Amino acid sequence: MKTCCRARRSWIPPQPFDLIPRRWRSHDRASLTEEALLDKIEASPVGAVASTPSYQDALKRLYAAQQVYPSADHKGGHVTARSLAALPSFHASNLGPFMAGAITEDQLETNASIYDRYVTSLPAALRARAESLRLVVIGKPILHRAKHGHTVVHDPLHTLFLVPGGGPHPGLPGNYLHGAVFHVGDEATGSWVVHVHDSEDGATRYSNPNLAEALAKLEEVLASAPFHLRELDALGFHMT
Repeated sequence: MKTCCRARRSWIPPQPFDLIPRRWRSHDRASLTEEALLDKIEASPVGAVASTPSYQDALKRLYAAQQVYPSADHKGGHVTARSLAALPSFHASNLGPFMAGAITEDQLETNASIYDRYVTSLPAALRARAESLRLVVIGKPILHRAKHGHTVVHDPLHTLFLVPGGGPHPGLPGNYLHGAVFHVGDEATGSWVVHVHDSEDGATRYSNPNLAEALAKLEEVLASAPFHLRELDALGFHMT
């Protein structure tokens, strides 16, 4: 009687991926690669990504899905939206009482104070660069002379905010977008604008003749962070 000389194979339990129908496996492999890439970006001190084709393809998909943005702190690096979700936003600390009519615009926290809090929140290595951008972000108070007499008065409300996110270009140090609520035009035909910028010329804006509506839109923006500027299209913003 012939005996089989073939070694008997030991049974290996099916692995989780083996249980996935074949028609879904390519999608799941891509998802696994994207998840691994997000982990690697967050683990890298500079947000670096390996140059392998699979990782580069995954990176393109993550950028398209606005889950990854260019890093503002490391040239050529990347930052994940989920890591930015842990960062605070900055706006006038008494914005709520102002919206409720409990205080006037003159009593709102100043833009300089808001920016101070932002700078203080950053790692020490990023603070000097953030300070160098202070004037660009805050600007100088806009003054005009009254039509009659020579009294110098401030223009209407112009309040600053900073939120984590990205745009066509990197944001401010720490990966922040910056913006403001302000009035344009005359009192009769003008409108209130919510304007949001990256660190260069990427910007989006929302306009409404009613200040309360503009401030309500600001609250939506603050609640939506982190985000890519293009995502604000869903809130009625338009890229400029």
